[in-house]
Amino acid sequence: MASAVDVHVRICGQEIIKYDLEIKALIQEIRECPGPQSAHKELNSRVKEKFNQLRFRIQDLEQMSREQDKETDRLAILTETESQRRQMLSNQTAWRKANLACKLSIDNMEKDELLHGGETSIRSRKATKESLVQSSSDITESLMSISRMMSSQVQQSEDTIGTLVTSSRTVLETNEEFKSMTGTIHLGRKLILKYNRRELTDKLLIFLAVALFLATVLYILKKRLFPFL
Repeated sequence: MASAVDVHVRICGQEIIKYDLEIKALIQEIRECPGPQSAHKELNSRVKEKFNQLRFRIQDLEQMSREQDKETDRLAILTETESQRRQMLSNQTAWRKANLACKLSIDNMEKDELLHGGETSIRSRKATKESLVQSSSDITESLMSISRMMSSQVQQSEDTIGTLVTSSRTVLETNEEFKSMTGTIHLGRKLILKYNRRELTDKLLIFLAVALFLATVLYILKKRLFPFL
């Protein structure tokens, strides 16, 4: 029966996969978003929320790895944590590209309005330009946040890799110690068998010596007591 820790690890992994798929879907919506700016802003807000939830679950998974008793389980969970962290960084890059693509689409739409619009288009263009300025500011802020987040995740990745290297070295050293102990035990077994054989030989020699002694005594007694025999 699976332990409670194993169940928690599986649940955490499933939630990470769910958030990853939701983020990918939202990024695709941003990439295809025709506007207005409010819809674009709402999508970015939802992506931020999902990234925060994903980051917290990845941190939870990393914490669970530290609580494992078996070294192999701990290394397996750490490896999965590192993989999910790289996937999150890839999603962040895709998010940034989607925002840039959306901004380019809005810019092209503005150019079309300039070519075909009248006074209404001019007023609309002014409003759109103001929205674009605000959106550009929001995107810049988002990109800066992504940059800080990526820097933090890279540092965490380096720490995780360092932990994996240390753990692997510990496992190798332990294996070497086991090999050394096995050789010592094998040598001890050979010595014990050798001593047992020597002890058996000594007992046999003693027995033969006693038998020879008794035979000699009997022979002497026979000659003294029954010389005529």
